Amino acid sequence: MVQSVELLLDERSDDAIRREWNYLAELGLPSQARHAGASNRPHVTIAVASRIDDVAERRLAALIADGRDAGSWRFPESVRLGGLVVFGGSRAVLARSVVPTAALLDLHARVYEALADSPGIPPHLEPGHWTPHVTLAMRARPEDIGSAASHLVTDLQDVDAEVSAVRRWDGDARADWLIG
Repeated sequence: MVQSVELLLDERSDDAIRREWNYLAELGLPSQARHAGASNRPHVTIAVASRIDDVAERRLAALIADGRDAGSWRFPESVRLGGLVVFGGSRAVLARSVVPTAALLDLHARVYEALADSPGIPPHLEPGHWTPHVTLAMRARPEDIGSAASHLVTDLQDVDAEVSAVRRWDGDARADWLIG
């Protein structure tokens, strides 16, 4: 099952994304609003693996604490949600892009390094291949993507979001917790 590390957004930004989820759902289009799980919330996935052992968990926690304490590096305190991005296929993903800043890419590379020994890290999450985003809809048909984009783009504004927390999701246990 999937293990992930995610950046959570401040309440204002979380609400902005949820409004977009709800708008898509009200139009009858695929939307993350349809995912009723308690852990479902807007986030930026920065790492995925099939298993994260205790050693990697400790490295990850120390890394996040060091960055937050302005130790040897600086944790990104904010991100900008930009335009729409589509990850293709017969069942595509529609998302808000996250503008990749030097601080965000540095965090991603550091988290990747902390988890490098973990099995099942997808190639698209390696440094230099990662596309930061916040998912709006998954498993969408091509015609749904076009309809969703045409409805969203009219009022689409960049969102300056604060990173409120770093979360670990354990898909095996179906549990989440904050790091650092």
